[in-house]
Amino acid sequence: MASPADKLQTPKENEAGQTVPRWGPQHAGARELANLYSPGKRCQEWVSVVLCFSLMAFNLVHLLTNFHFSHFWSILSHFQWSIPLYVAGILTADFASGFVHWGADTWGSVDLPIFGKAFIRPFREHHIDPTAITRHDFIETNGDNCMLTIIPLANMAYSFLTLSPAEQYRNYPWHCYVFALAIFVTLTNQIHKWSHTYFGLPLWVQKLQDWHVILPRKHHRVHHVSPHETYFCITTGWLNYPLEKLGFWRNLEELIQGVTGEKPRSDDLKWAHKTN
Repeated sequence: MASPADKLQTPKENEAGQTVPRWGPQHAGARELANLYSPGKRCQEWVSVVLCFSLMAFNLVHLLTNFHFSHFWSILSHFQWSIPLYVAGILTADFASGFVHWGADTWGSVDLPIFGKAFIRPFREHHIDPTAITRHDFIETNGDNCMLTIIPLANMAYSFLTLSPAEQYRNYPWHCYVFALAIFVTLTNQIHKWSHTYFGLPLWVQKLQDWHVILPRKHHRVHHVSPHETYFCITTGWLNYPLEKLGFWRNLEELIQGVTGEKPRSDDLKWAHKTN
């Protein structure tokens, strides 16, 4: 018996008796969605990447400048609580990636003014052409995630410019946590891209995937079985199994549908069923 993934990839016939692919770059919906990528969107991505990495560089310099050996010894003396704190930062990034991914996959429409074409469109394209992300350059891949980190990174930079040395000393552990979290959020879609890349990956990326430090390729395939209703976390994927066991996304969808009457993934299915 064919698996759901096999059925998803099997060509089908449209009403005119023509064979059309289930998904891929030749899918009618995928072609239309790809053509909606606009110069304005490209400009937003460029600005986001430049601001994000400029702020990262600025904050990294100040983190290094404000480092004291007392911080180092403090970290060592509090080793037992510092590790859970860093793990919590990674889990925060993983849950945030899942929440944003779930929200954009499940609700809204490409037809929404401004927001639809700018931010929902890539999610619709990705389900009917999962390999499209592997053909995106660095800017298109990472622009939106860079945008999400600009405010916390800018706030950190403002703190470095305005706080007294004593206040900066007290806030140093928090700044390290926010900086690490911003890095994981920024890298999320790059990690996602790697999970769809089966040729030419650097060995160190493959090892991180094999060790489940970042999202593994095999693990992420679960999400791409239609109707794409599970395994939304795409930074490390650590939270996917427990959230699935809890029925977290399913219960949240049922609550929202009960309150609003909106059906989950209706716009996603509309694009998947396009034949011309």
